[in-house]
Amino acid sequence: MSLNSQIKEDIKNAMRNKEVQKRDTLRNIQTLIKQIEVDERRVVSDSDVETILMRYIKQREDAIGQFSSGGRDDLVEKEKVEIEIIRAYLPQPLSDEELEVAMREIISTIGATSMKDMAKIMSSAKEIIGSKADGGRINKCVKIIFS
Repeated sequence: MSLNSQIKEDIKNAMRNKEVQKRDTLRNIQTLIKQIEVDERRVVSDSDVETILMRYIKQREDAIGQFSSGGRDDLVEKEKVEIEIIRAYLPQPLSDEELEVAMREIISTIGATSMKDMAKIMSSAKEIIGSKADGGRINKCVKIIFS
């Protein structure tokens, strides 16, 4: 079952079980998916959905920072719950050790020799690793490898 189909099915189940926050979160994701389907006139793949989910999590994390600095602990908790709901649809993230091994392999494969090759490294890493690690972790790992 594709991620898109799974999300649609889970929306129905959340409605049946009266899980309001899960239903609303998944509806937000479904809206983002539908927007791409309509705007670009194509069917989204699982990798597209994973990209949407990662972007949604990043937005929620940014909101947590703003809400916590504003003293809105109630909204911080709401955002954290949304992040946990979304993470259930993403693959298990790589550990730091696994990420370093993967990055060393990518660097040797593309023949990168310094930080000047960061753009090539990042594009290859995003293709190979996908949503198992975010760009910030990949960037930090590359900096450690070249330092």
